[in-house]
Amino acid sequence: MAAVDSFQLLYREISRSCSSYFDTLALVGALYTASRAIILLSDCCTLVRVHFLPRMIPSRKLTQRYGDWAVVYGATEPVAQAYAEELARHGISIIFVTADHTGVRDTAASLSQSYGVETLIVLADFSLDQAASKPIKEALRGRDVGFLVNCVDESLASPQSLLEMPEQGLLDLVNKNVAVATLMARLVLPGMVQRSRGAVVNISSGACCRPLPGRVTLTASTGYLDHFSRALHHEYSSKGIFVQSLVPFEIATNRQQPSSSSSSSLPPSSREGWFVPKPGVYARHAISTLGVSNRTTGYWPHTLQYGLMRCIPEWIWVLGSRVLVGSS
Repeated sequence: MAAVDSFQLLYREISRSCSSYFDTLALVGALYTASRAIILLSDCCTLVRVHFLPRMIPSRKLTQRYGDWAVVYGATEPVAQAYAEELARHGISIIFVTADHTGVRDTAASLSQSYGVETLIVLADFSLDQAASKPIKEALRGRDVGFLVNCVDESLASPQSLLEMPEQGLLDLVNKNVAVATLMARLVLPGMVQRSRGAVVNISSGACCRPLPGRVTLTASTGYLDHFSRALHHEYSSKGIFVQSLVPFEIATNRQQPSSSSSSSLPPSSREGWFVPKPGVYARHAISTLGVSNRTTGYWPHTLQYGLMRCIPEWIWVLGSRVLVGSS
């Protein structure tokens, strides 16, 4: 009994001497909990402000806010085609810039017939360096171009190590997704600055947020486009130009994936769902965020995905990515 009494006495003495430390730790814990709660509340308010309020509150027409014409580069991608269609739905005429007109000819004709807008296809071979800018400058002359849409090449999403890529293919991808996207902004911005209005939308990928083993070119190209957009926004927002970086996650497509057999199966990204929207659904959500947020996923379930991804430590993310790449 004496031993028990002495232990209780010792415990009381230790507790009395450490009470100030316990109070300090409790205060630190309360401050940390409060800070996380404030961050969570701020994220929820941002989610509502960016993705829900613009769709509920009517705003001025896009043609009045930015201009009558849009330049779309990378329109062979389903997301860019859907974005162009959404712009046409708002009465905006489209200029498609492409190296091969076969991929956008039907799209241009469909938009003209469905929405009564003008469409123009500009063939530009960017392998000719500065010579490719001449037809683009001619197409821009005399037109109220209020939009520029650049879209990253979706072929980068297939798992492939850097050493497996052929040298010429690597140069073409960097030229298309880095150099040409930058050049397009350089060509369109002077007219926007002169009119003190315009919007530049760069559609990259959520892959820019975290490294992905096996997809080095994807993370690098989308990372450049994302940082380029954010820097460009800070540089030209004071001149009335809104620059937006769209970083979507998985979007369903109708593309078919070639296989060794005579039949072909749809790739995993063709499976539609709540977190994998159709390109048209994504475009409607994304265009409502124009002028509201300069960097967003464009689709609120993707924003939830991005929020969860930020909570995962990078080493766990990289480990999971390696497992997925190895199993694909």
